[in-house]
Amino acid sequence: MTLPIYFDSKKSLNLFGLIEDFLFIKRLYTNNKLPKVLMLSGKKGSGKSTLINHLIFYIHDKENYDEKNYEYSSESKFYNQFINNINSNLIYLSGSNFKNSQIEDVRLLKEKIFQTSIDSNPRFIILDEVELFNNNSLNALLKTIEEPTKNNYFLLINNKTKPLIETVKSRCLEIKIILDEEKRSGIIDSLIKKYKINLVIDPKSSQLTPGNFIKFNYIFEENNIFIEKNFIDNLTILLGLYKKNKDTIFIDMTLFLADSYLNVLKNKKLLSHEKIIELKRFIFDSIHKYFLYNLNQKALLNNINNKIIDE
Repeated sequence: MTLPIYFDSKKSLNLFGLIEDFLFIKRLYTNNKLPKVLMLSGKKGSGKSTLINHLIFYIHDKENYDEKNYEYSSESKFYNQFINNINSNLIYLSGSNFKNSQIEDVRLLKEKIFQTSIDSNPRFIILDEVELFNNNSLNALLKTIEEPTKNNYFLLINNKTKPLIETVKSRCLEIKIILDEEKRSGIIDSLIKKYKINLVIDPKSSQLTPGNFIKFNYIFEENNIFIEKNFIDNLTILLGLYKKNKDTIFIDMTLFLADSYLNVLKNKKLLSHEKIIELKRFIFDSIHKYFLYNLNQKALLNNINNKIIDE
C-alpha cells in the first residue's frame, strides 16, 4: 500500500501542539540534565515519535533546525541519514519486532549499543512501542539501561496498549503526553491545512488522536469506507485490508468503525440504551476473538450481521 508522507513520523518536518513539551526536554538537554532513560507515555498518535524526532534533529543538526517555527530541513545530509537509518548515533527498535525475540537477539542488540560511535555526539536508542517488548527482552535490557555509557541515551515510547513492567518504569523519567480537546483539535486542524486533507471522518466527534485521525481518514477515503454506509460492508473491507497487510492499524480501525456505528445507532435512538450496550459487548468481543485466535472471517461477519438483524 502506497501511503502519504504523513504516515512516517520522521518526515513530519513540523511540530504541532507539543511545543511546551519540546522546550522542556530541550532545556534538560542544554542544561546537561537530560536523564539517561526518558519515557514518553500517551495514546498512540498523540505525537510522541514526532516530538522525539524533533529533539534528535535539534541536537544533531541544529544549524538546519528552525527554532522559531519548530521545523527541520529535509535538505540536509543528516536528514538523509535520519530517514534511511544510517546514522551510527541513532538506533531505532520497535516492540512489535521484539514480541518473540530470543536472548541471543538481545545480546546482539547490547553489543550494538555499546559499540563506540565514530564521533563525540550523543547516541540515542529509541525503543518504540516499549510496552510490546516481551519480558525476557526487557529484563535483559534492564542492566544495559542501568549502566548506560556516557553518551548513550534511551528514549522510550509507551503507547499504553498494555501494562509496562514496573522494573522498567522505575528506571525512567516519565513524561505524560496528554492532549486536551483544544490541543487535539488544534493539531488536527494544522495537519488538515498542511496536507490539504479531504475529510471523510468528523475530527470532532471521532475523538481520535491526531496521528490516528489522519491515518484513519486517509485509509477510509481510499477504500470508500464511510460511517454512514452499511456496517458489515465496511467491516468486510477493513478485515480484507488486515488480511492483506497484517498491520495492527487495521485492528484499531476496525474497533473505531464498530464504535462509530454504535454511536450512530445511539444518536438516532434506533435501539434502547440496554440494547446498545449488549450489542457493543457482542461486537467487540467477537472482533477481539477474531484477531486473537485468527478465526474464520465469514463466520465473524455472519454472526455479527445476524446479531444486528435480531436487534
